[in-house]
Amino acid sequence: MSTYPQSAQDVYEFWFRELTKAQWFKTDPAVDQAIVERFSHLHRQAAQCELFHWRTTPKGRLAEIIVLDQFSRNIHRESALAFSCDALALALAQEAVAQGADQALDPAERSFLYMPYMHSESPAIHTLAMTLFNQPGLEDNLQFEIRHKEIIDRFGRYPHRNQWLNRESTPEELEFLKQPGSSF
Repeated sequence: MSTYPQSAQDVYEFWFRELTKAQWFKTDPAVDQAIVERFSHLHRQAAQCELFHWRTTPKGRLAEIIVLDQFSRNIHRESALAFSCDALALALAQEAVAQGADQALDPAERSFLYMPYMHSESPAIHTLAMTLFNQPGLEDNLQFEIRHKEIIDRFGRYPHRNQWLNRESTPEELEFLKQPGSSF
């Protein structure tokens, strides 16, 4: 287990140097456990807006967004808590975009700064996400955003979250969830 406190750089190094691209998007109990052990205390701090000092640099803000958006999903997998910091992560990403801080990041970094847009269940936010992901170097992410937007346009929410958010699924959503690739 790492010692306290950890910096934005520690989060950045773990996410972009220790993990592989495949590990970012694949369910892996070992990765989940590593994040719980090494970063759960930072996650609690981020959820309480205590990491505000990280926001002075684009990579610091990115690290805070990764903690709120990505680490939430690893720490609280298959739980409503996995989505509990989405609004805060989105607000931080929106501020970064408004300030132009996203342009100081390379495409891989920028994709994670924009990820809270993709995770939103708001059609208006997905309209913005289409523009953000439609940049050189983000072509693969744009294809995923298109698929996410199609689900939001069709259902107004992500049906695969219903079970964890105690939402009743419609018959159309249940049929959709039987299809391969229906959840992310």
